[in-house]
Amino acid sequence: MAIDNALVVFQDKKIRRTWHDNEWYYSVVDIVEVLTDSPNPRQYWGKTKNREFTALELYPIWVRLKLSAEDGKLRITDCVNTKNAFRLIQSIPSRKAEPFKQWLAQLAQERVDEIQNPELAQDRAKRYYELKGYPKAWIDKRLRGIAVRQELTDEWKGRGVAGKDYAILTDEITFSTFGKTVNDYKKFKGINLSNPLRDHMTDWELILTMVGEKATTDITVARNARGFDQCEESAHDGGQIAANTRKELEQKTGKTVVSSGNYIGLNGGKKAIEGKRNAERLKGGLN
Repeated sequence: MAIDNALVVFQDKKIRRTWHDNEWYYSVVDIVEVLTDSPNPRQYWGKTKNREFTALELYPIWVRLKLSAEDGKLRITDCVNTKNAFRLIQSIPSRKAEPFKQWLAQLAQERVDEIQNPELAQDRAKRYYELKGYPKAWIDKRLRGIAVRQELTDEWKGRGVAGKDYAILTDEITFSTFGKTVNDYKKFKGINLSNPLRDHMTDWELILTMVGEKATTDITVARNARGFDQCEESAHDGGQIAANTRKELEQKTGKTVVSSGNYIGLNGGKKAIEGKRNAERLKGGLN
């Protein structure tokens, strides 16, 4: 798939998007066209931009990226990521935008409730995977993996790790465990780079991911690792522990753990795709 020319369907209309800085960015003008009745969405956005951001001297929520225009040429246009697309929707006084504003308010209330009662977040995640058609045993492992991951990132946060360092350290664990970076693993499984790798892992891949991250957490604490460099050493060593388990298992079973199978392939075509659609309705989003 040519990611830079990818299109997303939104309310039966196509919104241009491009993969930039490890996330999707959407055409602002296309979103405005969908959510308003303006005959000139570009002009509408210009006025909104001045009123909501420039006049208030706020930091721009958009970036300028090249997207394919009607004439087929790549042209610079204002784009927003998912988070700022929601901010954009909030700034549009339109009846078409109102349902999305209500939906965002509902999401905000759910997040506040989940902060007060973390079990609600776990229940929501469980429902999400059930709708996608995953078996209960897999869901239990996935949810446990989320808890292990959270414990690790909390340690990193308190030890001077920030921003893109999280992704680099995660790559270190993944490569040490499986011999592939996260993006290489996604390509190996044939899934889009924007999709979560762990949602497409087999049972053993999930288990070994947990082993690597739990080992990394314990090593980091034991060494009282500080800063990126020391945490990277712990990540490498944690991944090596998981790799040793993987290699021993492969030797005993004669089968490789690193699998090209993914969720769609493992769970069977039409049923899995319908499950994904149902789950997206629960999760929400621009798609």
